[in-house]
Amino acid sequence: MFRVPERVRAAVAGRFGARRVLVVGDLMLDRYLTGAVGRISPEAPVPVLRLGGERVVAGGAANVARNLIGLGLSVAVAGVCGADADGSALTALLDAAGMDRAAVLVDLGRPTTSKTRVVASGQQMLRIDSEDTAALSAPLADALVQAVLARLPDAQVLLLSDYAKGVLSADVCARLIDAAASRGLPVLVDPKGRDFSRYRGATLLTPNRAELALATGADATDLDGLLAQGEVLRAALGLRQVVVTLGELGMALLDGDHPQPTRVPAVAREVFDVSGAGDTVIASIAAGLAAGLDPIDTAHLANLAAGVVVGHRGTAAITAAELAAAIAGEAALEQAAKVRGLADMRAQVEAWRAAGERVVFTNGCFDLLHVGHVTYLERARRHGQRLVVGLNTDRSVRALKGPERPLIGEQDRARVLAALAAVDGVVLFDEDTPIELIRALRPDVLAKGADYREDEVVGAAEVKGWGGQVVLVPLVADRSTSAIVARMHPDG
Repeated sequence: MFRVPERVRAAVAGRFGARRVLVVGDLMLDRYLTGAVGRISPEAPVPVLRLGGERVVAGGAANVARNLIGLGLSVAVAGVCGADADGSALTALLDAAGMDRAAVLVDLGRPTTSKTRVVASGQQMLRIDSEDTAALSAPLADALVQAVLARLPDAQVLLLSDYAKGVLSADVCARLIDAAASRGLPVLVDPKGRDFSRYRGATLLTPNRAELALATGADATDLDGLLAQGEVLRAALGLRQVVVTLGELGMALLDGDHPQPTRVPAVAREVFDVSGAGDTVIASIAAGLAAGLDPIDTAHLANLAAGVVVGHRGTAAITAAELAAAIAGEAALEQAAKVRGLADMRAQVEAWRAAGERVVFTNGCFDLLHVGHVTYLERARRHGQRLVVGLNTDRSVRALKGPERPLIGEQDRARVLAALAAVDGVVLFDEDTPIELIRALRPDVLAKGADYREDEVVGAAEVKGWGGQVVLVPLVADRSTSAIVARMHPDG
Protein backbone atom coordinates (compact mmCIF):
# COMPACT_ATOMS: atom_id res chain seq x y z
CA MET A 1 0.00 0.00 0.00
CA PHE A 2 1.07 3.58 -0.63
CA ARG A 3 0.79 6.01 2.26
CA VAL A 4 -0.76 9.31 1.20
CA PRO A 5 1.93 11.89 2.07
CA GLU A 6 1.05 15.16 3.77
CA ARG A 7 2.21 17.13 0.73
CA VAL A 8 -0.43 15.35 -1.36
CA ARG A 9 -3.17 16.09 1.17
CA ALA A 10 -2.06 19.73 1.24
CA ALA A 11 -2.14 19.97 -2.56
CA VAL A 12 -5.70 18.61 -2.71
CA ALA A 13 -6.85 20.84 0.15
CA GLY A 14 -5.27 23.83 -1.58
CA ARG A 15 -6.96 22.93 -4.88
CA PHE A 16 -3.54 22.41 -6.45
CA GLY A 17 -2.70 26.08 -6.18
CA ALA A 18 -5.26 26.92 -8.90
CA ARG A 19 -2.58 26.20 -11.52
CA ARG A 20 -3.54 26.60 -15.19
CA VAL A 21 -3.72 23.66 -17.61
CA LEU A 22 -4.17 23.96 -21.37
CA VAL A 23 -6.22 21.02 -22.71
CA VAL A 24 -6.13 20.29 -26.45
CA GLY A 25 -7.99 17.46 -28.12
CA ASP A 26 -11.21 15.90 -29.35
CA LEU A 27 -14.22 17.62 -27.78
CA MET A 28 -17.44 15.65 -27.50
CA LEU A 29 -21.00 15.90 -26.27
CA ASP A 30 -22.24 12.95 -24.23
CA ARG A 31 -26.03 12.58 -24.26
CA TYR A 32 -27.97 10.16 -22.04
CA LEU A 33 -31.55 9.14 -22.84
CA THR A 34 -32.96 7.37 -19.80
CA GLY A 35 -36.21 5.58 -19.11
CA ALA A 36 -37.82 2.21 -18.57
CA VAL A 37 -38.62 -0.71 -20.86
CA GLY A 38 -41.99 -2.37 -20.33
CA ARG A 39 -42.74 -4.08 -23.63
CA ILE A 40 -41.45 -5.27 -26.99
CA SER A 41 -42.35 -3.33 -30.11
CA PRO A 42 -45.05 -4.91 -32.34
CA GLU A 43 -43.16 -3.51 -35.34
CA ALA A 44 -39.91 -5.43 -34.70
CA PRO A 45 -38.47 -7.63 -31.91
CA VAL A 46 -36.90 -4.69 -30.09
CA PRO A 47 -37.60 -3.21 -26.63
CA VAL A 48 -39.59 0.01 -26.39
CA LEU A 49 -38.06 2.63 -24.10
CA ARG A 50 -40.47 4.99 -22.41
CA LEU A 51 -38.32 8.12 -22.29
CA GLY A 52 -38.06 9.55 -18.80
CA GLY A 53 -35.27 12.09 -19.15
CA GLU A 54 -32.39 13.46 -21.19
CA ARG A 55 -29.03 14.67 -19.90
CA VAL A 56 -26.04 16.13 -21.73
CA VAL A 57 -22.49 16.51 -20.40
CA ALA A 58 -19.20 17.59 -21.93
CA GLY A 59 -17.14 14.56 -22.94
CA GLY A 60 -13.81 13.58 -24.47
CA ALA A 61 -11.18 16.27 -24.01
CA ALA A 62 -13.90 18.46 -22.51
CA ASN A 63 -14.42 15.87 -19.77
CA VAL A 64 -10.70 16.05 -18.98
CA ALA A 65 -11.18 19.79 -18.60
CA ARG A 66 -14.24 19.22 -16.37
CA ASN A 67 -12.15 17.05 -14.06
CA LEU A 68 -9.47 19.74 -13.83
CA ILE A 69 -12.08 22.39 -13.02
CA GLY A 70 -13.54 20.12 -10.35
CA LEU A 71 -10.11 19.76 -8.75
CA GLY A 72 -9.79 23.53 -8.58
CA LEU A 73 -7.49 24.30 -11.49
CA SER A 74 -7.86 26.99 -14.13
CA VAL A 75 -8.43 25.55 -17.59
CA ALA A 76 -8.19 26.70 -21.19
CA VAL A 77 -9.54 24.24 -23.73
CA ALA A 78 -8.78 23.98 -27.46
CA GLY A 79 -10.38 21.86 -30.16
CA VAL A 80 -13.16 21.99 -32.75
CA CYS A 81 -16.92 21.57 -32.84
CA GLY A 82 -19.49 21.75 -35.58
CA ALA A 83 -21.86 24.60 -36.45
CA ASP A 84 -24.82 22.64 -35.13
CA ALA A 85 -27.10 22.29 -32.12
CA ASP A 86 -24.73 19.86 -30.42
CA GLY A 87 -21.90 22.35 -30.85
CA SER A 88 -23.98 25.07 -29.23
CA ALA A 89 -24.87 22.75 -26.36
CA LEU A 90 -21.23 21.81 -25.88
CA THR A 91 -19.91 25.38 -25.83
CA ALA A 92 -22.66 26.36 -23.40
CA LEU A 93 -21.48 23.59 -21.06
CA LEU A 94 -17.89 24.82 -21.34
CA ASP A 95 -19.00 28.34 -20.50
CA ALA A 96 -21.05 27.15 -17.54
CA ALA A 97 -18.01 25.31 -16.16
CA GLY A 98 -15.92 28.47 -16.29
CA MET A 99 -13.42 27.35 -18.94
CA ASP A 100 -11.55 29.59 -21.36
CA ARG A 101 -12.84 28.29 -24.72
CA ALA A 102 -11.50 31.00 -27.00
CA ALA A 103 -9.39 28.34 -28.75
CA VAL A 104 -12.43 26.17 -29.55
CA LEU A 105 -12.85 26.61 -33.31
CA VAL A 106 -15.84 25.85 -35.51
CA ASP A 107 -15.44 23.41 -38.41
CA LEU A 108 -18.24 24.01 -40.90
CA GLY A 109 -17.43 20.72 -42.61
CA ARG A 110 -18.04 18.30 -39.77
CA PRO A 111 -20.61 17.58 -37.07
CA THR A 112 -19.87 18.01 -33.41
CA THR A 113 -18.69 14.65 -32.15
CA SER A 114 -21.41 13.21 -29.95
CA LYS A 115 -22.27 9.93 -28.24
CA THR A 116 -25.90 9.26 -27.41
CA ARG A 117 -26.46 6.46 -24.91
CA VAL A 118 -29.87 4.88 -24.42
CA VAL A 119 -30.15 3.64 -20.83
CA ALA A 120 -32.97 1.61 -19.28
CA SER A 121 -33.04 0.95 -15.52
CA GLY A 122 -29.33 1.73 -15.28
CA GLN A 123 -28.38 -0.62 -18.14
CA GLN A 124 -27.01 0.82 -21.39
CA MET A 125 -28.97 -0.62 -24.33
CA LEU A 126 -27.55 1.26 -27.29
CA ARG A 127 -25.00 3.92 -28.21
CA ILE A 128 -25.36 6.17 -31.24
CA ASP A 129 -22.24 8.04 -32.44
CA SER A 130 -22.19 11.12 -34.64
CA GLU A 131 -18.67 11.94 -35.83
CA ASP A 132 -16.23 12.65 -38.63
CA THR A 133 -12.78 11.26 -37.84
CA ALA A 134 -10.95 12.77 -40.82
CA ALA A 135 -7.97 14.98 -40.02
CA LEU A 136 -8.62 18.70 -39.83
CA SER A 137 -8.01 20.68 -42.98
CA ALA A 138 -4.55 22.24 -43.14
CA PRO A 139 -5.84 25.82 -42.61
CA LEU A 140 -7.99 24.80 -39.63
CA ALA A 141 -5.17 22.74 -38.09
CA ASP A 142 -2.82 25.70 -38.43
CA ALA A 143 -5.39 28.05 -36.88
CA LEU A 144 -5.80 25.64 -33.95
CA VAL A 145 -2.04 25.42 -33.40
CA GLN A 146 -1.72 29.21 -33.43
CA ALA A 147 -4.57 29.55 -30.93
CA VAL A 148 -2.86 27.06 -28.62
CA LEU A 149 0.55 28.71 -28.95
CA ALA A 150 -0.98 32.04 -27.96
CA ARG A 151 -2.13 30.47 -24.67
CA LEU A 152 1.02 28.52 -23.78
CA PRO A 153 2.66 31.39 -21.84
CA ASP A 154 -0.15 31.28 -19.25
CA ALA A 155 -0.12 27.50 -18.75
CA GLN A 156 1.80 25.28 -16.34
CA VAL A 157 0.91 22.05 -18.19
CA LEU A 158 -0.08 21.17 -21.76
CA LEU A 159 -2.43 18.20 -21.94
CA LEU A 160 -3.28 16.41 -25.20
CA SER A 161 -6.46 14.31 -25.04
CA ASP A 162 -6.54 12.13 -28.15
CA TYR A 163 -9.75 10.28 -28.97
CA ALA A 164 -8.74 9.69 -32.61
CA LYS A 165 -11.41 12.05 -33.95
CA GLY A 166 -9.06 14.01 -36.22
CA VAL A 167 -7.81 16.91 -34.10
CA LEU A 168 -4.44 15.61 -32.92
CA SER A 169 -2.70 14.68 -36.15
CA ALA A 170 1.00 13.81 -36.14
CA ASP A 171 1.85 17.30 -37.37
CA VAL A 172 -0.29 19.07 -34.76
CA CYS A 173 1.16 16.91 -31.96
CA ALA A 174 4.74 17.53 -33.08
CA ARG A 175 4.28 21.30 -33.30
CA LEU A 176 2.61 21.56 -29.89
CA ILE A 177 5.05 19.24 -28.11
CA ASP A 178 8.04 21.11 -29.55
CA ALA A 179 6.57 24.46 -28.55
CA ALA A 180 5.85 23.32 -25.00
CA ALA A 181 9.28 21.75 -24.65
CA SER A 182 10.95 24.99 -25.69
CA ARG A 183 9.17 26.65 -22.76
CA GLY A 184 9.97 23.86 -20.32
CA LEU A 185 6.30 22.90 -19.94
CA PRO A 186 5.39 19.27 -19.22
CA VAL A 187 3.26 17.65 -21.93
CA LEU A 188 0.84 14.92 -20.88
CA VAL A 189 -0.88 12.73 -23.46
CA ASP A 190 -3.84 10.37 -23.24
CA PRO A 191 -3.00 8.40 -26.41
CA LYS A 192 -4.96 6.49 -29.02
CA GLY A 193 -4.15 4.36 -32.03
CA ARG A 194 -1.43 1.96 -33.06
CA ASP A 195 1.32 4.53 -33.68
CA PHE A 196 2.52 6.40 -30.60
CA SER A 197 5.43 7.99 -32.48
CA ARG A 198 3.31 11.13 -32.92
CA TYR A 199 3.80 11.75 -29.20
CA ARG A 200 7.61 11.67 -29.38
CA GLY A 201 9.20 14.07 -26.89
CA ALA A 202 6.15 14.34 -24.60
CA THR A 203 6.63 14.13 -20.86
CA LEU A 204 4.12 11.43 -19.92
CA LEU A 205 1.65 9.08 -21.61
CA THR A 206 -1.33 7.35 -19.94
CA PRO A 207 -2.33 4.35 -22.10
CA ASN A 208 -4.53 1.62 -20.75
CA ARG A 209 -3.53 -2.01 -21.01
CA ALA A 210 -5.18 -2.61 -24.38
CA GLU A 211 -3.83 0.61 -25.89
CA LEU A 212 -0.26 -0.20 -24.86
CA ALA A 213 -0.60 -3.72 -26.26
CA LEU A 214 -1.82 -2.31 -29.58
CA ALA A 215 1.02 0.21 -29.77
CA THR A 216 3.78 -2.26 -28.84
CA GLY A 217 2.49 -5.51 -30.35
CA ALA A 218 2.83 -7.15 -26.92
CA ASP A 219 0.43 -9.70 -25.47
CA ALA A 220 -2.01 -7.84 -23.22
CA THR A 221 -2.46 -10.97 -21.06
CA ASP A 222 1.28 -11.11 -20.26
CA LEU A 223 1.55 -8.17 -17.90
CA ASP A 224 5.29 -8.45 -17.24
CA GLY A 225 6.03 -8.68 -20.96
CA LEU A 226 3.67 -5.82 -21.74
CA LEU A 227 5.30 -3.52 -19.18
CA ALA A 228 8.75 -4.47 -20.46
CA GLN A 229 7.72 -3.44 -23.97
CA GLY A 230 6.20 -0.28 -22.52
CA GLU A 231 9.60 0.63 -21.08
CA VAL A 232 11.21 0.02 -24.49
CA LEU A 233 8.59 2.33 -26.04
CA ARG A 234 9.15 4.98 -23.35
CA ALA A 235 12.88 5.07 -24.00
CA ALA A 236 12.50 5.03 -27.80
CA LEU A 237 10.13 8.02 -27.80
CA GLY A 238 12.13 10.04 -25.28
CA LEU A 239 9.30 10.10 -22.72
CA ARG A 240 10.01 10.68 -19.05
CA GLN A 241 7.19 8.48 -17.80
CA VAL A 242 4.46 6.15 -18.95
CA VAL A 243 1.55 5.46 -16.58
CA VAL A 244 -0.27 2.29 -17.64
CA THR A 245 -3.81 1.97 -16.26
CA LEU A 246 -4.62 -1.65 -15.43
CA GLY A 247 -8.24 -1.58 -14.29
CA GLU A 248 -8.74 -3.67 -11.16
CA LEU A 249 -4.94 -4.10 -10.90
CA GLY A 250 -4.39 -0.36 -10.45
CA MET A 251 -1.55 1.30 -12.36
CA ALA A 252 2.09 0.82 -13.28
CA LEU A 253 4.56 3.70 -13.55
CA LEU A 254 7.47 3.31 -15.99
CA ASP A 255 10.06 6.04 -15.56
CA GLY A 256 13.50 4.69 -16.40
CA ASP A 257 14.81 5.63 -12.94
CA HIS A 258 13.78 2.26 -11.52
CA PRO A 259 14.71 -1.13 -13.01
CA GLN A 260 11.19 -2.43 -12.36
CA PRO A 261 7.79 -0.78 -12.88
CA THR A 262 6.37 0.96 -9.81
CA ARG A 263 2.99 -0.63 -9.13
CA VAL A 264 0.15 1.35 -7.58
CA PRO A 265 -2.50 -1.14 -6.44
CA ALA A 266 -6.17 -0.37 -6.91
CA VAL A 267 -8.48 0.15 -3.96
CA ALA A 268 -11.51 -2.13 -4.22
CA ARG A 269 -14.67 -0.15 -4.98
CA GLU A 270 -18.09 -0.88 -6.43
CA VAL A 271 -17.97 -0.10 -10.15
CA PHE A 272 -21.04 1.30 -11.89
CA ASP A 273 -19.54 2.84 -15.05
CA VAL A 274 -15.96 3.15 -16.33
CA SER A 275 -16.89 5.89 -18.81
CA GLY A 276 -14.44 8.76 -18.49
CA ALA A 277 -12.17 7.07 -15.94
CA GLY A 278 -9.16 7.63 -18.22
CA ASP A 279 -10.04 11.34 -18.40
CA THR A 280 -10.00 11.51 -14.61
CA VAL A 281 -6.63 9.74 -14.47
CA ILE A 282 -4.80 12.13 -16.76
CA ALA A 283 -6.52 15.19 -15.25
CA SER A 284 -5.43 14.14 -11.75
CA ILE A 285 -1.87 13.52 -12.92
CA ALA A 286 -1.83 16.93 -14.61
CA ALA A 287 -3.09 18.56 -11.42
CA GLY A 288 -0.45 16.82 -9.33
CA LEU A 289 2.43 17.67 -11.63
CA ALA A 290 1.25 21.27 -11.96
CA ALA A 291 1.34 21.50 -8.15
CA GLY A 292 4.87 20.09 -8.01
CA LEU A 293 4.10 16.56 -6.80
CA ASP A 294 6.34 13.71 -7.93
CA PRO A 295 5.19 11.07 -10.46
CA ILE A 296 4.53 8.35 -7.87
CA ASP A 297 2.41 10.70 -5.78
CA THR A 298 0.45 11.77 -8.85
CA ALA A 299 -0.10 8.18 -9.98
CA HIS A 300 -1.47 7.25 -6.56
CA LEU A 301 -3.68 10.34 -6.56
CA ALA A 302 -5.00 9.49 -10.02
CA ASN A 303 -5.71 5.93 -8.92
CA LEU A 304 -7.84 7.19 -6.03
CA ALA A 305 -9.65 9.67 -8.26
CA ALA A 306 -10.46 7.01 -10.86
CA GLY A 307 -11.86 4.84 -8.07
CA VAL A 308 -14.28 7.62 -7.22
CA VAL A 309 -15.63 8.29 -10.72
CA VAL A 310 -16.25 4.64 -11.59
CA GLY A 311 -18.72 4.66 -8.71
CA HIS A 312 -20.88 7.18 -10.62
CA ARG A 313 -23.23 6.37 -13.47
CA GLY A 314 -22.33 7.94 -16.80
CA THR A 315 -19.45 10.23 -17.67
CA ALA A 316 -18.47 11.91 -14.41
CA ALA A 317 -15.84 14.35 -13.20
CA ILE A 318 -13.98 14.25 -9.90
CA THR A 319 -14.15 17.09 -7.39
CA ALA A 320 -11.56 18.17 -4.84
CA ALA A 321 -14.00 17.33 -2.02
CA GLU A 322 -14.53 13.78 -3.33
CA LEU A 323 -10.80 13.27 -3.72
CA ALA A 324 -10.14 14.52 -0.18
CA ALA A 325 -12.75 12.06 1.12
CA ALA A 326 -11.12 9.23 -0.84
CA ILE A 327 -7.75 10.10 0.67
CA ALA A 328 -9.26 10.01 4.16
CA GLY A 329 -10.78 6.61 3.44
CA GLU A 330 -7.51 5.36 2.00
CA ALA A 331 -5.65 6.38 5.13
CA ALA A 332 -7.88 4.17 7.26
CA LEU A 333 -7.58 1.30 4.79
CA GLU A 334 -3.80 1.67 4.67
CA GLN A 335 -3.58 1.37 8.43
CA ALA A 336 -5.60 -1.84 8.52
CA ALA A 337 -3.68 -3.25 5.56
CA LYS A 338 -0.38 -2.88 7.41
CA VAL A 339 -1.31 -5.89 9.55
CA ARG A 340 -0.34 -8.93 7.48
CA GLY A 341 0.29 -12.65 7.71
CA LEU A 342 3.84 -13.90 7.31
CA ALA A 343 3.56 -14.83 3.61
CA ASP A 344 2.10 -11.45 2.67
CA MET A 345 4.64 -9.60 4.82
CA ARG A 346 7.52 -11.48 3.26
CA ALA A 347 6.28 -10.57 -0.24
CA GLN A 348 5.90 -6.94 0.81
CA VAL A 349 9.41 -6.83 2.30
CA GLU A 350 10.82 -8.30 -0.91
CA ALA A 351 8.99 -5.64 -2.94
CA TRP A 352 10.34 -2.85 -0.75
CA ARG A 353 13.85 -4.23 -1.02
CA ALA A 354 13.55 -4.57 -4.81
CA ALA A 355 12.63 -0.87 -4.91
CA GLY A 356 15.89 -0.07 -3.11
CA GLU A 357 14.34 0.53 0.31
CA ARG A 358 16.11 -0.49 3.53
CA VAL A 359 13.89 -2.58 5.82
CA VAL A 360 14.17 -2.32 9.62
CA PHE A 361 12.73 -5.01 11.90
CA THR A 362 11.96 -4.85 15.59
CA ASN A 363 9.73 -6.84 17.89
CA GLY A 364 7.93 -6.65 21.19
CA CYS A 365 4.68 -7.03 23.10
CA PHE A 366 3.70 -3.34 22.90
CA ASP A 367 1.04 -3.83 25.53
CA LEU A 368 -0.65 -0.59 26.63
CA LEU A 369 1.14 1.54 24.04
CA HIS A 370 2.82 4.63 25.52
CA VAL A 371 5.17 7.44 24.53
CA GLY A 372 8.22 5.29 25.22
CA HIS A 373 7.03 2.79 22.60
CA VAL A 374 6.20 5.50 20.06
CA THR A 375 9.55 7.25 20.46
CA TYR A 376 11.41 3.95 20.23
CA LEU A 377 9.64 3.02 16.99
CA GLU A 378 10.28 6.45 15.46
CA ARG A 379 13.97 6.17 16.32
CA ALA A 380 14.17 2.63 14.94
CA ARG A 381 12.66 3.63 11.60
CA ARG A 382 15.32 6.30 11.08
CA HIS A 383 17.74 3.48 10.26
CA GLY A 384 15.85 2.64 7.05
CA GLN A 385 12.89 3.51 4.86
CA ARG A 386 10.47 0.82 6.14
CA LEU A 387 9.79 -0.51 9.65
CA VAL A 388 8.22 -3.92 10.28
CA VAL A 389 7.13 -4.79 13.83
CA GLY A 390 6.98 -8.41 14.98
CA LEU A 391 4.22 -8.49 17.59
CA ASN A 392 3.89 -11.21 20.24
CA THR A 393 0.53 -12.98 20.25
CA ASP A 394 -1.48 -13.09 23.46
CA ARG A 395 -0.19 -16.61 24.20
CA SER A 396 3.38 -15.49 23.62
CA VAL A 397 2.92 -12.47 25.92
CA ARG A 398 1.54 -14.66 28.69
CA ALA A 399 4.56 -16.94 28.39
CA LEU A 400 6.85 -13.92 28.81
CA LYS A 401 4.94 -11.67 31.21
CA GLY A 402 2.70 -13.99 33.19
CA PRO A 403 -1.01 -14.88 33.19
CA GLU A 404 -2.22 -11.33 33.89
CA ARG A 405 -0.84 -10.01 30.63
CA PRO A 406 -1.48 -8.78 28.04
CA LEU A 407 -3.80 -6.00 29.10
CA ILE A 408 -4.74 -5.40 25.45
CA GLY A 409 -5.58 -8.20 23.01
CA GLU A 410 -3.32 -8.98 20.06
CA GLN A 411 -5.66 -7.69 17.33
CA ASP A 412 -6.17 -4.39 19.13
CA ARG A 413 -2.44 -4.04 19.77
CA ALA A 414 -1.72 -4.73 16.10
CA ARG A 415 -4.29 -2.19 14.89
CA VAL A 416 -2.98 0.55 17.19
CA LEU A 417 0.60 -0.07 16.04
CA ALA A 418 -0.56 0.08 12.41
CA ALA A 419 -1.99 3.54 13.04
CA LEU A 420 1.48 4.91 13.79
CA ALA A 421 3.13 6.79 10.93
CA ALA A 422 6.51 5.24 11.78
CA VAL A 423 5.21 1.68 11.29
CA ASP A 424 4.92 0.20 7.79
CA GLY A 425 3.99 -3.36 8.69
CA VAL A 426 2.87 -5.50 11.64
CA VAL A 427 3.12 -9.28 11.73
CA LEU A 428 2.11 -11.47 14.70
CA PHE A 429 4.27 -14.35 15.92
CA ASP A 430 3.29 -17.02 18.44
CA GLU A 431 6.73 -18.37 19.36
CA ASP A 432 8.62 -17.30 22.47
CA THR A 433 11.22 -15.52 20.27
CA PRO A 434 10.99 -13.91 16.81
CA ILE A 435 13.92 -15.86 15.35
CA GLU A 436 11.87 -17.72 12.71
CA LEU A 437 10.19 -14.46 11.73
CA ILE A 438 13.56 -12.76 11.34
CA ARG A 439 14.90 -15.63 9.23
CA ALA A 440 11.82 -15.48 6.99
CA LEU A 441 11.87 -11.69 6.47
CA ARG A 442 15.68 -11.23 6.34
CA PRO A 443 15.62 -7.54 7.35
CA ASP A 444 18.46 -5.18 6.49
CA VAL A 445 18.45 -3.77 10.03
CA LEU A 446 17.52 -5.44 13.31
CA ALA A 447 16.60 -2.91 16.01
CA LYS A 448 16.33 -3.53 19.72
CA GLY A 449 16.25 -1.32 22.80
CA ALA A 450 19.53 -0.08 24.23
CA ASP A 451 18.77 -1.93 27.48
CA TYR A 452 20.07 -5.01 25.62
CA ARG A 453 23.63 -5.89 24.65
CA GLU A 454 24.12 -6.95 21.04
CA ASP A 455 24.99 -10.50 22.07
CA GLU A 456 21.63 -10.70 23.85
CA VAL A 457 19.55 -9.70 20.81
CA VAL A 458 17.71 -12.64 19.25
CA GLY A 459 18.58 -12.84 15.55
CA ALA A 460 21.64 -10.57 15.73
CA ALA A 461 24.05 -13.22 14.47
CA GLU A 462 21.73 -14.19 11.62
CA VAL A 463 21.17 -10.63 10.44
CA LYS A 464 24.88 -9.84 10.52
CA GLY A 465 25.50 -13.13 8.72
CA TRP A 466 23.63 -11.97 5.60
CA GLY A 467 25.24 -8.53 5.68
CA GLY A 468 22.66 -6.72 7.78
CA GLN A 469 23.10 -4.38 10.71
CA VAL A 470 22.10 -4.56 14.37
CA VAL A 471 21.24 -1.26 16.09
CA LEU A 472 20.52 -0.59 19.75
CA VAL A 473 17.95 2.20 20.02
CA PRO A 474 17.99 4.59 23.00
CA LEU A 475 14.89 4.34 25.20
CA VAL A 476 12.88 7.04 26.90
CA ALA A 477 13.69 6.92 30.61
CA ASP A 478 11.04 5.96 33.16
CA ARG A 479 8.49 4.85 30.59
CA SER A 480 7.21 1.28 30.73
CA THR A 481 3.93 -0.60 30.72
CA SER A 482 4.80 -2.22 34.05
CA ALA A 483 5.32 1.20 35.67
CA ILE A 484 1.98 2.42 34.33
CA VAL A 485 0.21 -0.67 35.69
CA ALA A 486 1.90 -0.20 39.07
CA ARG A 487 0.64 3.37 39.29
CA MET A 488 -2.87 2.20 38.41
CA HIS A 489 -2.75 -0.33 41.25
CA PRO A 490 -0.51 1.18 43.94
CA ASP A 491 -1.59 -1.39 46.53
CA GLY A 492 -0.73 -4.29 44.28
